[in-house]
Amino acid sequence: MGRSRRTLPEELLLLALDPTTGTTAQPQSLDLGLAGAQLVELALAGRIAPDGDRIAVVAPRPTGDPTLDCALELLRRRGAPVRAVNWIGGPRLGLRQIYLAHLERCGMVHAVAGQMCGVLPTTRYQATDTAISREIRSRLDNAIRTGVPPDPRTAALAALAHAVGLGKHLYPGNEGRSSRSRLRDLIRHDPMGGLVAHAVMDVQNGVAAQPRRSPAPQVGRQATVGARTAPEPARGVPMQPHHGSMARAVAH
Repeated sequence: MGRSRRTLPEELLLLALDPTTGTTAQPQSLDLGLAGAQLVELALAGRIAPDGDRIAVVAPRPTGDPTLDCALELLRRRGAPVRAVNWIGGPRLGLRQIYLAHLERCGMVHAVAGQMCGVLPTTRYQATDTAISREIRSRLDNAIRTGVPPDPRTAALAALAHAVGLGKHLYPGNEGRSSRSRLRDLIRHDPMGGLVAHAVMDVQNGVAAQPRRSPAPQVGRQATVGARTAPEPARGVPMQPHHGSMARAVAH
């Protein structure tokens, strides 16, 4: 995959980056959202596909993106399809810091050193090209305002933004209530994005959806996201290796 197009994890992180404070909104859930965004990006690239409530590798060849390829290789090593909720909820190094460092290397953000309480060193991040952030936000705004079904990438971005709680950051207050509701409704326009977004919310709620009782669709075909059933304990997944230097601590 070429670098002319931003990946979903990059777009989700830029969407969460506050242009005033240089910090990220919803930092606790954002790592989960970034893990989910990796799955959607791999699905859009044709490397994985939903198999019921599980994720199956259908084409293990590298994408050319080191961080995505790390996730793809870990999925491949599992052998059998893995449940999305278990993958997203598994222990992993902080993807937020990894992607912030990546965006800094790509020149999309720059780090600003500072101090908390005049003592603790902090690092904040400012977008170097605000037009990129405005374009990402505009896609969501258009989908919400027009009601026209968005493209799969924008639908998945909306689903993930809702899942990690960015709705109140993007559309705050009572005046943003209807926009937040429509943002949530966009989840139905992309089956993979919906599957991953529900898994992110399940992990945050401390539950794991049981496998569906209906027969799973064939690998490589889109699956409809069904209703959740009773919870069961989630099993962990291997820790994701670190690629590249870890970004400095981000203050929140």
